[in-house]
Amino acid sequence: MGLLRFPSSAPVVAVAGLALLVTGCTSTRSGGSDTATASGGTISIGLVTKTNSNPYFVELRQAAQAEADAKGAQLVALAGKFDGDNQGQVDAINNLVTQGVQGILITPSNSSGVLSAIKSARAKGVLVIALDTATDPASAVDATFATDNEAAGVKEGSYVKAALKDASPAVVLLDGTPGSSVSDLRHKGFLAGFGVTGGAAEIKGTAVTNGDQTKAQTAMENLYQRDRDINAVYTINEPAAAGAAQALSGKTGIVIASIDGSCTGVRDVRSGKFAATVMQFPKKMARDGVDAVVTHVRKGTKPSGFVDTGSQLITDKPVSGLDSQDTSWGLKNCWG
Repeated sequence: MGLLRFPSSAPVVAVAGLALLVTGCTSTRSGGSDTATASGGTISIGLVTKTNSNPYFVELRQAAQAEADAKGAQLVALAGKFDGDNQGQVDAINNLVTQGVQGILITPSNSSGVLSAIKSARAKGVLVIALDTATDPASAVDATFATDNEAAGVKEGSYVKAALKDASPAVVLLDGTPGSSVSDLRHKGFLAGFGVTGGAAEIKGTAVTNGDQTKAQTAMENLYQRDRDINAVYTINEPAAAGAAQALSGKTGIVIASIDGSCTGVRDVRSGKFAATVMQFPKKMARDGVDAVVTHVRKGTKPSGFVDTGSQLITDKPVSGLDSQDTSWGLKNCWG
């Protein structure tokens, strides 16, 4: 994750007021015939994403809205002002509880920063499901529907190592947002797939990019100035990969890979900006989350545990032993 970022919008008495408070709210009531009711009322579902403009979360929100419409439910969608706006997400959760939603779907900006608000919501009988990003601990929510980010990182690391062939590895790590389970798990998975530990001599440097293209470009420029033998780059997401590619423009023999699976990212793989990406499926996360809330309200069935919504390596330069799809397949299944 869901970390896609490109370089860059009184008591609550109505949804419009809430939008002003939390930056970005959509609330629509479906007119569908499949009315989702437990006791005569429309099911109301809250969605809290990390940001309101990030293409990844726009796609997730649109998929949640479409599924809510199909189920005859109401969706109230809120977001933080920026990736890492923990207080904005806490405010959103509290306001959704005040509005009387029966379930909340959340992509936490910080895996532990919203725990108190989630605990309070659950104590009031609200079903809470994490999407895309797990909480820490995972048991803080009723269930999590997300990419297995460690497994996605393993795919990225395995590909980069194999693509180097016989070259001696000299890798840099462009990480995401500190405190994010997505960032931590992808980093951990990449190291496992690449076959090194955190303190290995093959690692020539690390940088925090917050998944931002401009920050990643600056970080990559600085790292390359320090060590011109770099030949492999781990990136937390596709904007970071695009930033690294820009910094290394004109350099050859450097393998850059990423995770996300946006249509922009797949096109960047096709054009050769970077070698591969690992696609995730935010639409499935959103649909499954909405369905779980509706089923819980209708039938009393509560979801639990972690549900992997899948990932797929995308590259036009496949390597032996790794399952992958080409960019033609990627462009048919990408998001954004």
